[in-house]
Amino acid sequence: RRVEILPHPSVHMVFEHSGDARVVGVAKEKFVRMLQDRNGVFGVKFRPGGFHPFFGAHVSSLADRALSIDAVFGAAGESLVREINAEIDDAGRRRVAEAFLSSRVVSDPLVSWIADIVYAVASDRTILKVDDLVERQGVNKRTLQRLFSKYVGATPKWVIQRYRLHEAAAQLAAHADVNHAALAASLGYSDQAHFVRDFQSTVGMSPARFARRSRSP
Repeated sequence: RRVEILPHPSVHMVFEHSGDARVVGVAKEKFVRMLQDRNGVFGVKFRPGGFHPFFGAHVSSLADRALSIDAVFGAAGESLVREINAEIDDAGRRRVAEAFLSSRVVSDPLVSWIADIVYAVASDRTILKVDDLVERQGVNKRTLQRLFSKYVGATPKWVIQRYRLHEAAAQLAAHADVNHAALAASLGYSDQAHFVRDFQSTVGMSPARFARRSRSP
């Protein structure tokens, strides 16, 4: 089975039953994986900005990259992988992961604020450009860009665009009569061609093809 997931502005820790374990930064393109035979994956998804206190560096340096757990956490990371693999169910793996992260969390009041900004972008479809976000948050554009690089690992423009493309995908999958030009305009695109190009770059196919495939049995 082919699994496809559209990108979100989150960092993940991924533990495969095969023993492979890594920290995965924000991916700019969709995640595609072919699942076959029998295997399993246990993952920890961080809130936007939530990995920075554990990483201690600009999260943008992880964008489109995957690092081994020990490359990030050293010998403690190697021990974590062994403990995760020793558990027989996800409940046990969750307890191990939570204990590991709780013992290392560093208080940073900006984390919750950054997460709230990202969630506002996700929920408010009237946020179409960075200036909209600057106006709502009352923060300088340059400061916002710097904070997103440090905490989120992606630019504010990228985050806004991706969530609007998520909306587009949801509408195309749910409704057969979506007007693509009107949809593009509602998402802040100057013309349909730019919308089609961004959609295809992120999703891997045109909006029309995505709509047909989403509704096929």
